[in-house]
Amino acid sequence: MNESITYITGGESHGPAMTCIVKGLPAGFQVNIEQVNYQLWRRQQGYGRGGRMKIEQDKVAVLSGLRNCMTLASPLTLMIQNKDFKNWQYKMDPVESDVSEKVEIPRPGHADYPGITKYGFDDIRNVLERASARETVARILPGAVCRQYLNELNIRLYSHITQIGTVKIPEIEVSENALKKADASDVRCIDETSGKAMRKEIESVKAAGDSIGGIFQIIVFGLPVGLGSYVHWDDKLSTALASEIMGLQAIKGVSFGDGFDAADKRGSQYHDAFKIQDKDIFRISNHAGGLEGGMSNGQPLIINAVMKPIPTLTKALESFNIESMEKADAHKERSDTCALPAAAVVAENIIARPILNAILARFGADRWTEIKKRYLEA
Repeated sequence: MNESITYITGGESHGPAMTCIVKGLPAGFQVNIEQVNYQLWRRQQGYGRGGRMKIEQDKVAVLSGLRNCMTLASPLTLMIQNKDFKNWQYKMDPVESDVSEKVEIPRPGHADYPGITKYGFDDIRNVLERASARETVARILPGAVCRQYLNELNIRLYSHITQIGTVKIPEIEVSENALKKADASDVRCIDETSGKAMRKEIESVKAAGDSIGGIFQIIVFGLPVGLGSYVHWDDKLSTALASEIMGLQAIKGVSFGDGFDAADKRGSQYHDAFKIQDKDIFRISNHAGGLEGGMSNGQPLIINAVMKPIPTLTKALESFNIESMEKADAHKERSDTCALPAAAVVAENIIARPILNAILARFGADRWTEIKKRYLEA
């Protein structure tokens, strides 16, 4: 997809700050900074989080791109200070730091071993600091801004957890009203009974010194028909959405609508038949998850993603020392038992950018008042 809005993040987990530069935002839009901070706060919630969340109280600082909170079309530079940096400065100062104490035992499932092999490091900390999911605090920033544009077009984004470990929610109709209550659950589960079982699953896993993953679902309401394109593979909205979510740490799979459950269905059971009533077009189902031919079809957009268990375990797996090449227990870095609720919030935000890009590709990309007018009149 021809992306009007692009971004780059910078920063290490225990470095001075996490930063993000966003390019291509339409001019003339009033950004609500407190709404950005609210999305950062939501990311920090969730049962199973580790000690880092007790240290950080993420608040965004704006360094460029706004004047009196209005977008100027120039790059938007955002920064979040790492409060834990003061405890790590002797190790992580960008200019003067003590590099004598090296991390030499990789964790199975982490970027540790492939990273040092690729870049030739003899200290795994050079890899793990950037590979850390702390980077998602910077990735959420462009999405938290872009979703404010979508809000003005009455496009609403939600997320909830459908599975943690072996605990799955029952097959229930997921309404927008139910999704609004997900934030009230510390496991982002809209089914109270399942939520209690998920908490017990996390507690059991933590007691065993282990970690756990699961599946989250994002649902977007209010999309018009025809965002994206079937003409080229990289213009498909589905391509952009899947790429954005697969770029998140620990995500191992993405599907739309029924996803892999469609494998045992026949076409007559899967495809969403049309129904006409008073010359209005309806669908009798939404197995496709709001996407056909890589384009939005007017139905709610449904995205599912699976997150693997976090690779840092209290009860460490077998590994080896990269210097001595001898057997050793894997390195332990402070971590969460389950970060799935946080990952859902991050994913819910980051998909706002590809959706907004699809809107800009169709309705213009320079001045927000004109873009909004064209969109609402279409």
